[in-house]
Amino acid sequence: MDVFVKYIDGIDHPDHRSRTEEILTWIANQFPHLEPQIKWNNPMFTDHGTFIIGFSTAKHHLSVSPEEAGITHFADDIAQAGYSFTKGLFRIPWKQPVNYELLKKMIEFNIQDKAEHTTFWRK
Repeated sequence: MDVFVKYIDGIDHPDHRSRTEEILTWIANQFPHLEPQIKWNNPMFTDHGTFIIGFSTAKHHLSVSPEEAGITHFADDIAQAGYSFTKGLFRIPWKQPVNYELLKKMIEFNIQDKAEHTTFWRK
């Protein structure tokens, strides 16, 4: 998790910093084989060199990107959780609870779906 220290320290709002650190730590604990990385100035987790899930902070929310395939596969679950989404990401408002069950399912899906992938992104 040391790789995320500079990113987390750069988040101005204390509650946003705490929430982001909580989520990243939870993923690292749940999926210890995933590699934490900073790419394009954002925290993400990879598996055997392929992207699994990434995050970015904004004023009103934390953006979560499981790639378009993850959004498509879990669109109903994302909507049920009350999160808004686009084709490439969904948003967890800072004042809304984190649906860790949904995050876990998305990460497990990407790990399994990309098990044989040799590229960073899906093609």
